Amino acid sequence: MSSSLSRRDFLLRSGFIGCSLAASPLVTPVSFAQTPWDNRLVVIILRGGMDGLDVVQPYGDPALRGLRTTLSGGPENGALDLDGYFAMHPGLAPLMPMWQAGQLSFVHAVSTPYRNKRSHFDGQDLLEAGTNDLNGARDGWLNRMLLSVPGVHARTAYAIGRGDMQVLRGAAEVANWAPGADLRLSPQAVRLMELITESDPAMHAALAEAQLLSEADLGRSENGTPGHVQIAEFAAAQLSNDARIAAFSLNGWDTHRNQSRGLPRALGQLSDTLLTLKDKMRGDTWKKTAVVAMTEFGRTARQNGTQGTDHGTGGLMVLAGGAIRGGRVVGDWPGLGEGALYQDRDVMPTGDVRAHAAWVMQGLTGLDRATIEGSIFPGVEMGPNPGLLL
Repeated sequence: MSSSLSRRDFLLRSGFIGCSLAASPLVTPVSFAQTPWDNRLVVIILRGGMDGLDVVQPYGDPALRGLRTTLSGGPENGALDLDGYFAMHPGLAPLMPMWQAGQLSFVHAVSTPYRNKRSHFDGQDLLEAGTNDLNGARDGWLNRMLLSVPGVHARTAYAIGRGDMQVLRGAAEVANWAPGADLRLSPQAVRLMELITESDPAMHAALAEAQLLSEADLGRSENGTPGHVQIAEFAAAQLSNDARIAAFSLNGWDTHRNQSRGLPRALGQLSDTLLTLKDKMRGDTWKKTAVVAMTEFGRTARQNGTQGTDHGTGGLMVLAGGAIRGGRVVGDWPGLGEGALYQDRDVMPTGDVRAHAAWVMQGLTGLDRATIEGSIFPGVEMGPNPGLLL
């Protein structure tokens, strides 16, 4: 496989459809747990590194156009204006009523403590561990939260394909659930392919293209319902009963090339998921729900030569639900001008994604700040309350 074409053919024929194990919802888990409080928390891991600059475009920043000649053009290129400075990618247009209803918001320029190497696996492991580094981290922050609450009983933990997500891994008991899926490669083979791509940019791009060209049929039910919608429907049903916490992942965010083709598909899945959760929850469940969508890192501020973006640092967090104080772009925007970028290539992180997740958790559960900062997110400094919840 000496050429890019032969790599691409190999990947397409193998049936592998993602840049990474990190990027496939069919080989990552959805988990649920019951808790004594009445509010609901949904955590969605957006695997692959979502480009926050394209999802919520700072078109009011004069430096944006110099960095992106064909991406993130603001309202003049179809994006939906949010506040006169930021605009939402048209791929999220179905969520505009949710924004207008104050049930959707975004947090810009956030990241984990992970820096520089920009590896999917390390970035996601740190995101799900919720720690300052990976030294000795074997459990996830959601599981540690469950262990911090007196009287918690395991409801269920449902995994798609390969067991529990790290974010819910730990001493608290979990179980698994999955929609139908037919993967032609084993999870071990998928992980090996991902490790290879991290040191081979040409193959990395070929894997992303394979995902783009493959039909979104994996996990589709007999009635044609896509796998991600099945996950959201099942999550809504569980959360409408005894479950209080759900965690799962969505793929497709690794947009090294042809981002204008690949990103809308991923955004469509995210829109479908959020709208399905809202529409399928019974009674007043949605009003008591906060959805936190997180990604391992952002992408480069400058687009690359293949009309995409590469692995970066500062990224975007998506918040949704009836419990969210929505209709806002939150965060300390660092700007994109000269001297403002991290290492002159990435959005400068001005906030810790863990701190925002911590404030959502604290507002929903009533856990004390000392427990959250000391045990659930050890090493995090929550800072002042950003008022993310109603």
